[in-house]
Amino acid sequence: MTKKKIGILGASGYTGSDAVRLLARHPNAEITALTANTHAGKTMSEVFPHFFMLDLPRLVEWEKVDWTRLDAVFCGLPHGTTQEIIAAVLKANPGIKILDMSADFRLRDEDSYAQWYGHEHRAFELQGEAVYGLTELYREKITAARLVACPGCYPTAVLLALVPLAKAKLIDVDDIIIDAKSGVTGAGRGLKQNTLFSEAGEGLSPYSIGSHRHSAEIEQEIGVAAGSAVTVNFTPHLIPMARGEFCTSYVKLNGATPDDLRAELEKAYANEPFAHVTKKGVLPQTQNVRGSNYVQIGVVADRIKNRAIVLSTLDNLVKGSAGQAIQNMNLMFGLPETTGLEQIALFP
Repeated sequence: MTKKKIGILGASGYTGSDAVRLLARHPNAEITALTANTHAGKTMSEVFPHFFMLDLPRLVEWEKVDWTRLDAVFCGLPHGTTQEIIAAVLKANPGIKILDMSADFRLRDEDSYAQWYGHEHRAFELQGEAVYGLTELYREKITAARLVACPGCYPTAVLLALVPLAKAKLIDVDDIIIDAKSGVTGAGRGLKQNTLFSEAGEGLSPYSIGSHRHSAEIEQEIGVAAGSAVTVNFTPHLIPMARGEFCTSYVKLNGATPDDLRAELEKAYANEPFAHVTKKGVLPQTQNVRGSNYVQIGVVADRIKNRAIVLSTLDNLVKGSAGQAIQNMNLMFGLPETTGLEQIALFP
């Protein structure tokens, strides 16, 4: 197969740079355009020195890219800045494939988007064709899509752990508590006081309590699985490590046992290349998936009667972002889903 010509919007961010890292060794991809308006004119290795060995195009403003020459574009821009740019890219090249790693097309309801993101959607005419890019749940739709809205990192970990259980009605979807922790790359590369080493290191801090925007994605997709509106209790934390994510979900059982939950998850992911359910007594750990596209899920009985604890972990920049986007790109181009993504976790 001729290599697909790939562009990356927002290549100077963490998700954009991890897309570069993975695509640089993808046998069917050729990176031909990289944008970063604030770093325009620089080489990628000036922004990320670990790319010193790669022959990559220089960073340019997005307006200067000839989109008609590209087969696919990955978007690593912040939410709110993506919608109009993607609309312009699709106008220039209606046949291009869009892998959006921002939040701009994840929510199907226009009012919900405005509520959670503080402004009206600026390209809602495209929302109807956007497919929510959680690969294990929407594989067939992704394969036929032009615009894929790749999920957030927290929703990916939580939904892979809970959607099969909600669909099978093994848990009470009105009683879900999610305690989530992410490495500081989840907060982006911009200068923020709370992510300075002296403030984030050697400590654990909650943020966006009761109001984190990923709650909307989690509720949307669990609601689809359950067939009813859902509200979850979701609290995220920043943990002092660069990458990685761990979600602990506390659930009430619907006449099931923790072993039933594990069996349902094993059935759901029996043929999945990247979703792994641990054996009874084996606990997921962030170091088991660091740098890889794998997600690890475990189930433990709570000592409180009729409750269980579902654990899930992934690398927030890979399966939680760029890796899952590439997994979806592979589907969209009819490639083996695992192409370019079979890296083993980096341990220790």
